Amino acid sequence: MKRVAKPVFFIVAILIIALAYTSVFGVTTQKGDIVTTRIKGVSDIRWGIDIKGGVEATFQPAEGVTATEEQLEAAKSVIETRMVSYNITDYELYADQSANKIIVRFPWKEGTTNFDPYSAIEEISATAELTFRPGNSYDTSATTYAEDGSVVMRTPTGETAETVFLTGANVKSAQAGVITENGTPQYVVSLEFDDEGAKLFEQATTTQLNQTISIWMDDVLISYPTVKNVISDGKAQISGDFTAEEATNLATKINAGALPFSLETVNAGSISPTLGANSLYAMAVAAVIALVLIALFMIIVFRLPGFVAVIALLGQLAITIVAVSGYFPVFNSFTMTLPGIAGMILSIGMGVDANIITAERIKEELRNGKSVDSAINAGTKNSLSAIIDGNMTVIIVAVILILVFGPFNLLSFMFGLSTTGAIYAFGYTLLVGVISNFIMGIAAARLMLKSISGFKPLRNPKLYGGAKNEK
Repeated sequence: MKRVAKPVFFIVAILIIALAYTSVFGVTTQKGDIVTTRIKGVSDIRWGIDIKGGVEATFQPAEGVTATEEQLEAAKSVIETRMVSYNITDYELYADQSANKIIVRFPWKEGTTNFDPYSAIEEISATAELTFRPGNSYDTSATTYAEDGSVVMRTPTGETAETVFLTGANVKSAQAGVITENGTPQYVVSLEFDDEGAKLFEQATTTQLNQTISIWMDDVLISYPTVKNVISDGKAQISGDFTAEEATNLATKINAGALPFSLETVNAGSISPTLGANSLYAMAVAAVIALVLIALFMIIVFRLPGFVAVIALLGQLAITIVAVSGYFPVFNSFTMTLPGIAGMILSIGMGVDANIITAERIKEELRNGKSVDSAINAGTKNSLSAIIDGNMTVIIVAVILILVFGPFNLLSFMFGLSTTGAIYAFGYTLLVGVISNFIMGIAAARLMLKSISGFKPLRNPKLYGGAKNEK
């Protein structure tokens, strides 16, 4: 066996521990009274209605608008798209054609403390129309201030108000990202226009060459770049001194599109959790106890491979939390329900199983008289096919659950929308957990084991399940 360098074990272990710590606690910075989330942790997870409760709202077209069935369904579709864009999967959405109303229920946003239902529904009921206009004239008397003290410029005037080059309807896709300008990272929203939008934008940049094109979200000025070149490839960027969250939210609203008409909130209220925080606490305690017992079992029974497996399991759990919490600022947190937590715990069981198979194979090879290096090499190689077969079957089941009960709703006509979020969360965390098992339980664990076996005091076959010292 070609040995792995000794420092590799410590490098991988430190990276896993750092990932586990930051995935749970997150990373924030504070400047004055402003706290900025750099890396999201468990506290940034959007909990489902079953755990935290949520909002129930009834919408109807604004006064003076009589919506057809097609228009009402279109409005419902836009709201559903926004839900999915924000990773809100635990929701219920209905269009009542007879009453000309739309009813929606969804969980509270992460970090919510005031629990104001009217504030919670603003992001899903806003018209959010994006427009590109000449110049950047605005009504100074309408200027307001954001929470961070920055100036919010509102209401276009003059030529800026009179002319619209193109709208958000011409945008094919929008994606938040980071660019480096003069050595400083800056959050932007990258846009790709459809064929018509590309032609209109080329005309606009030709007309406004060396002049300003302002970008507005409804009546709010969000960016006013100077056109330096004619853009003919249908791709552009919006920059506006955004935070990561602001850039992500803007991209989400653009992708979701504008509602076909304004909506009025007929009534809104809070929904009590069906299970509550006590159930979450009980499951969290059960998970911690289970992890401790698993760690003790692995170390006592399988010794050094068991110790390495525990570190790998910690990394597997961290990756699953990363996929749920929105670890990176440009991604929203996933809606987590109690079945989602159950899927996470089940995937940990799959990870333990993979490590047990490998450790048992290594013990068998040692008992057959092979050296530590040869036993590790043969054990990891012979166990791979069994692990892959077992995990692939679970992946297939998880993918089916996601497709059926996720945003695609392939069989929602049979089971109803009420099961969508709960079962989707179970399938999602199970799938992520199994994939992270391949990363940690197979790749990282084996790399660490081959590395740590290079230390002379740790080459005793007894530490791997053997019966006597290596000669």
